[in-house]
Amino acid sequence: MKIILASTSPRRHELARAMGLDFEIIPSNYEEDMTMKLPPKKIVMTLAYGKAADVAKRRKEGLVIGIDTVVVYKNKILGKPKNKEISEKMLKMLSGKKHQVYSGIAMIDCRTGRTIKDCEITDVYFKKLSDKEIKGYVNTGESLDKAGAYGIQDLSSIFIKKIEGCYFNVVGFPTSKIYENLKKFNVDIFTHTRWQKTK
Repeated sequence: MKIILASTSPRRHELARAMGLDFEIIPSNYEEDMTMKLPPKKIVMTLAYGKAADVAKRRKEGLVIGIDTVVVYKNKILGKPKNKEISEKMLKMLSGKKHQVYSGIAMIDCRTGRTIKDCEITDVYFKKLSDKEIKGYVNTGESLDKAGAYGIQDLSSIFIKKIEGCYFNVVGFPTSKIYENLKKFNVDIFTHTRWQKTK
C-alpha cells in the first residue's frame, strides 16, 4: 500500500526514511484551529485527522498519515512563539519543570475510508535554566519555529534533564506508535525498498 505523508516537516520526512518507508509527500491544506475547547489529547488527534482527511479526499488509493505535535505545560498548549520575548517567557515557564509532548496520529485508507486515530505522550524534564542561558539560546533564532520554543534535536537538547517515553515523539514522529498502527493496515515495512536492498 502506498504511504502518503500529509506533512511538510523535514524532521518527519527524515524519520520516515529512517524507518525505511516508501512514501509520497502531499502537503495538507487543512487549517489548524488551536482554540478548540478540548483536552490536548483530543486536540492533537482532531488536528492530525483534519490534515490526513484533507489529503485523503484527493486520492483514490494509498494510506495517508497525518500527525500533529504540541507541547503542553499544566494542560496548556504552548505553540510556536511569535517573537523572542514570547520564546523567553515559554522557556522560563518550562525551566526546572516537567511538561508533556503530545502527538496525534491519524491514518486513512483512501480506498476504503478506514480510519485509525491514536496519540503518543512523552514526559520531558527541563533543567533549571539561568536567564543568560535562555537569552543565549533565544538569540540563536532556533526557538522561533518550534512549539514550546525548543526542539529536542537541536541546541536546546542541552537543557533537557531526561525524558520518559518515546524520544521520537518529542521530535514529532513517534516511530513505534506509527509502526504499530501501520501493522493494523497490514503494512509490512520490511517489504519496503530500503530493507529489500540488503538481500
